[in-house]
Amino acid sequence: MSTPSSYVLTLSCSDRIGIVSAVSKFLSDRACNIFEAAQFNDPASNCFFMRVAFHTNAIELNFSNLKSQFNDIADTFGMEWDLVDAQKRMPTLILVSKLGHCLHDILLRWKTGLIPIDIKAIVSNHLEYQELVQAHGIPFHHIPVTAETKPVAEEKLLNLISQYQVELVVLARYMQVLSNDLCQKLAGRAINIHHSFLPGFKGAKPYYQAYDRGVKLIGATAHYVTGDLDEGPIIEQDVERVDHAMSPDALTLHGRDIESVVLARAVKWHAERRVIPNGSRTVVFR
Repeated sequence: MSTPSSYVLTLSCSDRIGIVSAVSKFLSDRACNIFEAAQFNDPASNCFFMRVAFHTNAIELNFSNLKSQFNDIADTFGMEWDLVDAQKRMPTLILVSKLGHCLHDILLRWKTGLIPIDIKAIVSNHLEYQELVQAHGIPFHHIPVTAETKPVAEEKLLNLISQYQVELVVLARYMQVLSNDLCQKLAGRAINIHHSFLPGFKGAKPYYQAYDRGVKLIGATAHYVTGDLDEGPIIEQDVERVDHAMSPDALTLHGRDIESVVLARAVKWHAERRVIPNGSRTVVFR
């Protein structure tokens, strides 16, 4: 018996009667077995969102056939949609600067199969992690960035994204502000992480500022990159309670743990096609 093929269908459109029925009938008519389904109707925008994961054993029903045949339903309902092979890992490029906690965490999860991504390359504006990356058998690219060389550096980055056919860019504490032009070109496929103190505590040592203010909660936010610094559509957030007994260094270590976990969740959900844009927000089928 042949191994069944697995696919994930995601869609969004104006809400109306019959969407779920049409999608379910389309799949059942082709002997597809749905093993996971989620849907959401947003009353604020009157938009409908859906994610369906399914198997099929039909040899004649290949990926191209499925996409072609679904077009009629998509046109009928005015859908924005995507269909992907669930067994294909998402081609990913990671950006990092000098702080490596998020990079180490992603590499471990990638190595152990916990995140369905295919890391094509890692780019840094510094050389600190060249040996680490190459030890994992991943291409490392050093692209220094200054105010004067930024346009050239971003052009090199775009060339790498094209060369490796990258579908996701992860800013794993990449301490450079991307230009508006680059943000637009990466819209919906670049994820950043920042401490949730923003915009209250900006600068190089936000956890020290938090200590001085006696904060009781620390956290992190993972979001899509936009031209508005750290204000893109949010994918995931988390917080933990802290107290007066924790030093600035302890707060920093605690905060970096949260940053790593939050970024990993966002990358995993994006790679599994669980995140669908909804204007300035997102729908996340966890």
